[in-house]
Amino acid sequence: MASSSLLHVRAVWKKFGERITAAGVDLQIGNGEFFTMLGPSGSGKSTVLRMIAGLEQPDSGRILISGQDVTDLPPWRRELGMVFQQYANFPHMTVAQNIGYGLRRRNLDRDAVRKRVAELLELVSLPGFEGRPVTRLSGGEQQRVAIARALAPRPRLLLLDEPLSALDEKIRREMQAQLKDIQRATGTTFVYVTHDQEEALTMSDRVAVLNWGHLVQIDEPHALFRRPKTKFVAGFFRGSNVVEGRFAGRSGTDVFECSSFRAVLPNLLAQPANPPAVAIRGEDIRINSQPNPDDITFNATLERMTYRGVYTDYQLRLADGQVITASTTSGQEIPVGQAVHVAVRAEAIVPLHAEPT
Repeated sequence: MASSSLLHVRAVWKKFGERITAAGVDLQIGNGEFFTMLGPSGSGKSTVLRMIAGLEQPDSGRILISGQDVTDLPPWRRELGMVFQQYANFPHMTVAQNIGYGLRRRNLDRDAVRKRVAELLELVSLPGFEGRPVTRLSGGEQQRVAIARALAPRPRLLLLDEPLSALDEKIRREMQAQLKDIQRATGTTFVYVTHDQEEALTMSDRVAVLNWGHLVQIDEPHALFRRPKTKFVAGFFRGSNVVEGRFAGRSGTDVFECSSFRAVLPNLLAQPANPPAVAIRGEDIRINSQPNPDDITFNATLERMTYRGVYTDYQLRLADGQVITASTTSGQEIPVGQAVHVAVRAEAIVPLHAEPT
């Protein structure tokens, strides 16, 4: 986390009817951090963002910004900016008029507004666009105008709710890089909501994964990707395999066993998944290669091979019927139904915790 905490969502609960959308969510976000809330539809991520913004009230819990309790303050008194999936630009205004709208409402003089708009046009890579009607811009350009307008008053926090989901893939990837550049250039704390795993990993300093209102895991992108804590997190990131088995050994949790292999785990679990399980990334599974001395090795049967360009997926069935997928760049041709020899580094086998309740 960044050096000082700017935002504290403290034990927040929210229900809509019988559906819990925030189950005691507690998180702290550092000053100058790019923080992402990630999860599927219905996970509660947008509800938490709306409570930070003041657009929803928590049933219990508090929202603090810079140590100030803002739970009961209206949105316009929280010094926040917000960017939505829909651009929400004023269609009858030019680019400059859109960006400067909030500044003019604060009664800044014309020269100050013009200077700030020019700074922001440079920041979002739209210099020379100030006189254009906003309706004549592409989707990516319109979203950059919306971001510039939200940043114009220099908010303490910028909240972004699925801002790139309406864009096509090429523009979305370009905007991911631009957003991170904008965040670094301004030093503004970004709180970002998305359901897209790659988007979260690409831009974020830290990521919080939510599911059914529960905060499941908070970690840096690399740690989240390589060391998921629960079956849900492992399954949510493409390319991760969950293998169920049992824990054995003198401590009860230091050895994992299934029908195909036995592995000593690098760390112990106070609350193992039920049934006990481990995660293995597909790219950590090697097929018909020379194993290293410390590898876990076992046999499996090839059920399907799928060519995906840069890599190939090999769907493998274990002795107990569980199915895992190996992803390799070798592209070796193996007949379906053939037995293969599998090797996995022991440290790539990640024990999984129980899901939060």
